[in-house]
Amino acid sequence: MAEVRRRSTGHPTHFAIDLEFRSEDLRGAYGFEVGAVKGGGFRISREYCDVWLDSRAIEGKRYANARFRVVDGELAFTSEPVMPPASEQRLYLVAAAGLEVFRPVFDGLAGITVFNLNPDSMRQPQTPDAGELLHRDGANVASVLDRLVRSKRGSADKVRIEEYLQQIVPGMRGVRRSDLGNWETIQFIQDVPGARSPWRFRAQSVSDGTLRALGVLVALFAWTGGTLSTVGIEEPESALHPAAAGVLLDALRDASERRQVVVTSHSPDLLDRHDFELSELRAVRSVNGETVIGELDQAGTLALREDLYTPGELLRTDQLLPARQDHAEAQ
Repeated sequence: MAEVRRRSTGHPTHFAIDLEFRSEDLRGAYGFEVGAVKGGGFRISREYCDVWLDSRAIEGKRYANARFRVVDGELAFTSEPVMPPASEQRLYLVAAAGLEVFRPVFDGLAGITVFNLNPDSMRQPQTPDAGELLHRDGANVASVLDRLVRSKRGSADKVRIEEYLQQIVPGMRGVRRSDLGNWETIQFIQDVPGARSPWRFRAQSVSDGTLRALGVLVALFAWTGGTLSTVGIEEPESALHPAAAGVLLDALRDASERRQVVVTSHSPDLLDRHDFELSELRAVRSVNGETVIGELDQAGTLALREDLYTPGELLRTDQLLPARQDHAEAQ
């Protein structure tokens, strides 16, 4: 809350978030507004959720849709016969998730993860955990890899991770969890010139680029059960050789066939291709203290449609700009 207020350019320091979502089973919308109160406090001034379930059966009943509206801590409207009490001190969706009809919305939003992978954290021996979710910095990647090989679906995902890693790192054969007493780490299997058999290297012996590449691939493809929520990755190309940018982009697009993938990047190399669709790109600009994120402006749109420049070339010349009138988000 304090961080949001620090970035606010006016008063009162209220803010709102409105989202639309869809999956194979449902679609809908969810949003809320947080209002500031004296003394640095806050309250939920409004919140809503609309769900369309495509005539899905729940407990023997069929719902065309389900919804609720909360205003100033009071449940103003709901489609359901029994609902929990509301409070202006917490999001109502948390309580509403106790009903099966709203549970997928909560799981999908709560499962959104943004990764800022840290090779130093990935090198350090870790205490084993359940490996259900990769940590933001990638520290528990060994546990996640170990969990994958315990199921048929997970084993297939691990094979896909290794296939992309082989394209990014020459001579790479695979990666696995390795025991260190009561600790664990990751072990890479890689061909070495002159050696008859592949050598095995622990995480402490490999480059930042290799570790980050592994972390990115695990974040993208590791299905550990539950909802395939949106994944955000900050600068996935960091520490990678520019020649690997094309493979990385292929992996990002491959993963986006199963889940929404949002990537931030300052790399012209990652964007240096002519096969980008305008729908894949959003430009970011800071204008008078306001961060504007939106579709490309008219000049950038024309350049890509006419195949005059790649997005990477526009970025190099500082011409990858958002259209102010169409910006999708400001904060």
